[in-house]
Amino acid sequence: MNFWLYWLFFSIVILIRYFLVAGGTYLFFYSSLNRFTIKRNTFLELSNWRFIKKDIKLSIAATVILAFCSAVVMFGYDLGITKLYASLDRYGIWYLGLSFVGILVLQDTCFYFIHRVFHHPVLFRWLHLGHHRSTEPTPWTSFALDPPEALMQGLFLMVVVFVIPLHFMVLVALLLTMTIWAVLNHLGFELFDSSFARHWFGKWFVGSTYHAIHHRKYKMNYGLYFTFWDRFLDTYDFNYETKFDSFLK
Repeated sequence: MNFWLYWLFFSIVILIRYFLVAGGTYLFFYSSLNRFTIKRNTFLELSNWRFIKKDIKLSIAATVILAFCSAVVMFGYDLGITKLYASLDRYGIWYLGLSFVGILVLQDTCFYFIHRVFHHPVLFRWLHLGHHRSTEPTPWTSFALDPPEALMQGLFLMVVVFVIPLHFMVLVALLLTMTIWAVLNHLGFELFDSSFARHWFGKWFVGSTYHAIHHRKYKMNYGLYFTFWDRFLDTYDFNYETKFDSFLK
């Protein structure tokens, strides 16, 4: 397929995904007809559409960039210069799980340090301010990436598929994980009980409340999937554990 057709194709797919996933999640949880949500989260109110419109515009701009990176990946695959493969026999079943977890850890590490750089006072306005316009995030915020951040995320996947052998199923699983995690982290409320933040297993994962704290405080909780780097480098807000319940009110 022609490179520009790939770009057009992925632009349409990513944009449809955004409106279906982010929009559908917003309607489900924020709809006045959803009595389950209202009963469980009495603090939910329809968000300011002024900020939502800005999130949507930013997401459309990010779509163009991410689609370009996706087109590069597929065009490279057609030329036979990527490390993507389709045969399960090539590296064995065990490698599927290993590569999936390994890429998640690698992405989380890269994201943490790049995220901190984006928050530098000199760079923040130009690289990351758009995403933080919504101090109270909603699902619409999940893909509202400033162009430089969208490019960084796209470049990460581009580099990975040109350097690390990845089965197509693993690539799809990674993209699904990124999509679902982004929406969950920007729900605007917490799906889990406060005990999750203190559980020996749950405390290592970034959740909606954890990331919402970042949107409010800016200099804490930079992690993408895991809390490890925040804990290790002293950017972890321990109020997440000690004042979890009060934060939700």
